[in-house]
Amino acid sequence: MHIGVVTLFPEMFNAISQYGVSSRALNSSLLSLEYWNPRDFAPDKHRTVDDKPFGGGPGMLMKTEPLVAAIRQARDSLLTHRVDGVQESAEDKPHTVYLSPQGAPLTHEKVLGLAQKPELLLVCGRYQGIDARVIENEIDEEISLGDFIMSGGEIAAMALIDAIVRFQPGALGDEESASNDSFAKGLLHSPQFTRPQEFEENEVPSVLLSGDHVAIEQWRMKQSLGATWLKRPDLLEKIKLTDEQEKLLNQFKSEYQSEN
Repeated sequence: MHIGVVTLFPEMFNAISQYGVSSRALNSSLLSLEYWNPRDFAPDKHRTVDDKPFGGGPGMLMKTEPLVAAIRQARDSLLTHRVDGVQESAEDKPHTVYLSPQGAPLTHEKVLGLAQKPELLLVCGRYQGIDARVIENEIDEEISLGDFIMSGGEIAAMALIDAIVRFQPGALGDEESASNDSFAKGLLHSPQFTRPQEFEENEVPSVLLSGDHVAIEQWRMKQSLGATWLKRPDLLEKIKLTDEQEKLLNQFKSEYQSEN
């Protein structure tokens, strides 16, 4: 997969290019990551990349011309990664995402969809944002990490890249790992335990030591349903539970209420 990033601070992305799963994916050529800085497209000697908004108001906006020039060059460059380098139509271009608090919330399903695209271009805003005409003409989709404000889109872009990399074939040591994560089946993950068996008078649930794989999977499903019910009940409203899952959830609720 080929990902391009338009950013005023490409150095920030060392956090994912030099560490962890994303670094290994880059070193294994499972992923390519390139950056375009709007400052490099600013015509004045000060390399100006911000400007005042029309109508007044606090803050500045990213300057339109350098930003658009960076986006378009990034898009053209990403196309060269294709075998033939051909853009068949106006719609057949690298998918361009603007990381914005006004975007749709990032979800597991959205990550899966983006992970299937051969090229992806991420635009990181700064200051008070970018000109609305740039969004209308150059951006395919706006994505948000949540209902809060950050200083720029770089951290959001890194979070998105990290999530996408996990679904690139060969990126994870265990290919089943991503499919068993929280949200993969619409539910939160069940509680996990490791050595020691007893820690500060708390023991690992005995079923996990039983060797009974059927019982273990049933316990994990019940705990997964229970964790979702306790922490993210909104997720349960989005999925249809099987009769067995309904039974396990009711068991969890009964046990939880008796203990509390």
